[in-house]
Amino acid sequence: MVDFNMAEDQVPLEKSNGEQAPEPTGRPPTGRNGMEAEVLLQEISTFCRRHQMAETTFGRRAVNDGKFVGRLKYGGRVTTSTVERVRAFMTDASKAETNGDGAPQLQGFNSALTVSGGATPQPGPELTPEQNFRFYDNRQKYLMFVNTCSEKWVVADRITQELEHIRPNPPALRLFDAGVGDGTVLARVMRSMHRRFEKFPFYIVAKEISLEDVRLTLEKTPDRFFEHPATVLILTNLNYAEAPWLIPNNPEAAARIVWKEVALQGTTTAEFEQQITELQPFLAENWRASVSKKTGNPVYEKPVVLVLYREDCKFLLDSVIPKRGAIRADYDLVIASQPFRARAPVEFKAKRVLAPLVKSLAPGGRLLGIHSCGGDPALEIIQKVWPGEQPFTTSRHELLRATKNALGRAAHNFSFISNSDAKSLFRYDMHTLPNEIDQESSIGTSTLLAAWNAATYVAQIEDQRLAQVMSDQNYLTATKEVLSERGGLWFFDESYVISRKRDLH
Repeated sequence: MVDFNMAEDQVPLEKSNGEQAPEPTGRPPTGRNGMEAEVLLQEISTFCRRHQMAETTFGRRAVNDGKFVGRLKYGGRVTTSTVERVRAFMTDASKAETNGDGAPQLQGFNSALTVSGGATPQPGPELTPEQNFRFYDNRQKYLMFVNTCSEKWVVADRITQELEHIRPNPPALRLFDAGVGDGTVLARVMRSMHRRFEKFPFYIVAKEISLEDVRLTLEKTPDRFFEHPATVLILTNLNYAEAPWLIPNNPEAAARIVWKEVALQGTTTAEFEQQITELQPFLAENWRASVSKKTGNPVYEKPVVLVLYREDCKFLLDSVIPKRGAIRADYDLVIASQPFRARAPVEFKAKRVLAPLVKSLAPGGRLLGIHSCGGDPALEIIQKVWPGEQPFTTSRHELLRATKNALGRAAHNFSFISNSDAKSLFRYDMHTLPNEIDQESSIGTSTLLAAWNAATYVAQIEDQRLAQVMSDQNYLTATKEVLSERGGLWFFDESYVISRKRDLH
């Protein structure tokens, strides 16, 4: 069991004398205990999905507290004994999950798995790993990864290098982010854009289907409008073949698009922040996603385009602000960082993602692609637990060839640049203290859990497979061996560029 070394002033989620637990703080857990609480939440989330159990039901059955998971999410602390009870509950349930013929059989837990009328749900059709795991959907894993690794910083630095190669044409520098995530990378890139192109208007389109990520992105934008007033920022949930042009391909969807234009009043960051925060009800109502029955991917319920700019710059930006029904793409830079699952077929990656994005480039425009490529200590951890596992199935060379084929005759208009390994590959690391990983001393549990989470997140290991191997301590042993041998944890990404040739006349 994981040992939570509780500080003297730490408040447990439940008290042994039966008193009511304290109210949650409203803040996500932080520090070492917070990191381990994130891991416990991840295990609970995996268990609940696997057993079709509501979190309130889990809390009642595991620790006799239906609000247990909610309190844990919002900053509640947990004692060692409670962690042991929770994990014992999950272990017992998993052991009882199947009987001799493999049929579902949770002895003592069956009521949590029944639907209305008492019928036991039947297992659905077997899905491929590409279908049953939606990358980035597990918020606990994602947030733990981005807060313990330098990936966002390093990727932003690599994108910034591309600014040296672009030559924007009036009326604006045009950038498309094909999956903005939480906005950390884009905000860093926008700072670099301001430094290099201080007097240029910016036209920036950010694609993102996740409501939570859109909220996080918007939180990072008020200071961008303050430092660079001549900015038009557009957020959309359209898919890759639609988003660069801000219009759904389906006429019916195009007719019901939600188009909202926001002219920010004032001149201070605080004023911009207040108005952007007031967009939360609009986002909650319109930025909704469902799951495609065909692919298992999240898809938008309503097509949405949200346009933001400063009202005092509206006259200056008149030719830059997009006009509904009259949109051009012509991007100077397209960012395609981790835009698809690593295990997706190369033809899918090329045809459904990269080819449409390449077609949106202006003459001289550049698409920078980035994806994980393995060959690092993180993959060593994965292969110690799953020998022969190879999640990174497509090299940049194969991807460029497939994209060239997907473009057909139009491919002659583009240059496909794979570069040497020395120029293409770059590394990012998991943050650790100088003495945190030392072969002469033991590695802390929190560090092992963070490393395990990062390695399995990047390798996109499905939750079901994670639950199977995390029933014992072997996964932590494998993680510790690699960290001790290598003296840390790092990852390799590889990059590639596709550029549209400039007109010769």
